[in-house]
Amino acid sequence: MKKCGLALAGIITFTVLSAEEKPLQLWYDKPACRWEESLPLGNGRLGMMPDGGVSAEKIVLNEITLWSGSPQDANNYEAHKRVGDIQKLLLQGRNDEAEKLVNANFVCEGAGSGHGNGANVPFGCFQTLGELLIQYHHGKGEVQGYRRQLDITTAVAATMYQVADVGFQREYFTAFEGDVGIIRLTADQPQALDFSVTLAREERGTTTVIDNELRLSGVLNDGYGRQGMQYLARIRIKHEGGRLVREGNALRVVGADEATLYFSAATDFRDNSFASQSAALLATAMVQPYNTLKESHVAAFRQLFDRVSLTLAGGVAADIPTDERLKRFFENPASDNAFAALYFQYGRYLSISSTRPGLLPPNLQGLWAHQVQTPWNGDYHLNINAQMNHWPVEVSNLSELHGPFIDMIKAVAREGANTAKAYYDAPGWVCYMMTNVWGYSAPGEQASWGASTASGWLCNHLWEHYLFTKDTAYLADVFPILKDAARFYHHTLIREPQHGWLVTAPSVSPENAFIMPNGNRASVVMGPTIDNQIVRELYGNVIAAAEVLGVDDVFVDTLRNNVSNLPPPVRIGRDGRVMEWLEEYNEPEPQHRHVSHLYGLYPAAFFSPQTTPEWAEAARKTLLVRGDEGTGWSRAWKILFWARLQDGDHALEILRQLLRPAFGEETDYSGARAGTYPNLFCAHPPFQIDGNFGGTAGIAEMLLQSHAGFIHLLPALPPAWATGEVKGLKARGNYTVDITWKDGKVVDYRIHSPSGKPVDVMVNGRITSTGG
Repeated sequence: MKKCGLALAGIITFTVLSAEEKPLQLWYDKPACRWEESLPLGNGRLGMMPDGGVSAEKIVLNEITLWSGSPQDANNYEAHKRVGDIQKLLLQGRNDEAEKLVNANFVCEGAGSGHGNGANVPFGCFQTLGELLIQYHHGKGEVQGYRRQLDITTAVAATMYQVADVGFQREYFTAFEGDVGIIRLTADQPQALDFSVTLAREERGTTTVIDNELRLSGVLNDGYGRQGMQYLARIRIKHEGGRLVREGNALRVVGADEATLYFSAATDFRDNSFASQSAALLATAMVQPYNTLKESHVAAFRQLFDRVSLTLAGGVAADIPTDERLKRFFENPASDNAFAALYFQYGRYLSISSTRPGLLPPNLQGLWAHQVQTPWNGDYHLNINAQMNHWPVEVSNLSELHGPFIDMIKAVAREGANTAKAYYDAPGWVCYMMTNVWGYSAPGEQASWGASTASGWLCNHLWEHYLFTKDTAYLADVFPILKDAARFYHHTLIREPQHGWLVTAPSVSPENAFIMPNGNRASVVMGPTIDNQIVRELYGNVIAAAEVLGVDDVFVDTLRNNVSNLPPPVRIGRDGRVMEWLEEYNEPEPQHRHVSHLYGLYPAAFFSPQTTPEWAEAARKTLLVRGDEGTGWSRAWKILFWARLQDGDHALEILRQLLRPAFGEETDYSGARAGTYPNLFCAHPPFQIDGNFGGTAGIAEMLLQSHAGFIHLLPALPPAWATGEVKGLKARGNYTVDITWKDGKVVDYRIHSPSGKPVDVMVNGRITSTGG
């Protein structure tokens, strides 16, 4: 196993701002021992994760579009012939038999590889680009003053240390202007730099050196035994002093004063000229001075990052390494309120770094993967995970970063029209619980998780983006997608016999199961609560959109007439909890990680302690039985639930549990190890970025809510955060909100709207109207 312990002594000769002066830094006093300790850099397309090794450094490289697999039509076009039989069994209460028919007809065996082995089938998977490997020939000497860091206000990482009497420093960034990766190597003594560089990939990669350019190229598997996506990575080196020589398939710099490595990569995902494009980006970057590249990068990044600031007074502990801060926060969150602010801003940093308008949304691992077969294919799970990735973007003033996901929803909707025909012979569109960059929309491979439709949930994002931006041109663009999603549900709902409600069938409460009266375990039902909430929300949003746009539409009129035939969004069982299904089944897993029947609490807006206190109390009881444990994303969702219930203490407690240190060697799935890795990546485990984004959204929701018809300032402020200030958060209605508070009370606030439209605001428990 790689040993990371260093004998530390002395002070490095480089001028570095102290941690107190740079509170929004992650920093460590030793190199990373494993990938989950290395620091993520990304510009929405290119990713780099350096481990900061002293004699040997590994920098994992990524390109957001690098996917195996290829477009496919995985639909079973005979399935609609059996949907009536499935629904008949459900109406008769024979759910277990219905589930067998679903598994026989409504799944796509092997097509989607939802179990996480899609690399070599058509569904494919997101893959690592490879590794940049650097050998540093320092000579012998004790390592002193080691520090590696990531400044999330500039998106620049650094490593610094001394060996013997020479101080070395490295800077790394993935340029937001210029679209290349940069690694700058310097020393405080002349001719002290001596290092070798190569590129490697565990499969389907060839490394060559051509005209002093290091290249890694290959072709991935398309899943049909043919050539799939092509990729090309390039490294060039510019150095001052010394010489550059070729050593086989490596480049070596000897006796230099300073050197800069330039990394460029591209795929043919959307551009057949990818090779020339990557070469042009590299050539353009290399003729610019390093400081010019860095300054333009920082300026472009800060245009997004600087929109929001958060200060939580009390207990700053920024003078200790981040992994130690994580441990202390878990032991006592009130000891380091600044760490909660750091974690919030780190989530915003990850959003900015893992996507950009016109490209792809962050996948299960954001932009960063170190494997060919990524966990769960590194795909887009649509029964919460891809959605959670985008929960913080609107409220944290990064609205344009919703765009790539909205573009993906449009693409999936096009494919989903075929899926609607195949499985229901229905109009409109539908998709199920996972998709990829190829627009996959068919069900998964097993009914318990693969039979839940996701199209209605995706439409929540289309509508929320409008609510936050009030962009009517955008709303007109997505209105047909909203309407066609509702058209599918309207065509496929069936009338359940007990109450005469119109419900979905077949469906599931995502990934959960129940015990039937005959003792059998089943998942397939009609009308699970999450579907009832989603369909009602979708119908309401389509109706509201039509009114905003002034659309006179017969189908919209039909929806208005049919809303009363839907089940109520919340039904309370005999035990006082929100019912998950139409019937009160026994639960084999009362503490199941999904809490899908509280979709109406978050992200939807059916619950509110002010407007629906009885439902809010039922949600509270539901969460108490469900418990606080769970995977990373599950804990993040529970922060949001408790914030919506305006219980700041409980929300902070779940945040503490989300930040449980996950420092062991094991990174495979285990609920007991869920928490946060040393680099603050969420330990699902293994790493899934949704927990980071959900945690960021949860902190924002503790400070500001706007879903209940008014802007609520500090709705779930825990006593530990008694004094603080936040600037730049967004509320629905395109309002920008600044809040200052002391001793748990708002002492100043500012709400700005381009339209100047008045809005109701709850301040210190009282609602008042204010100008925008």
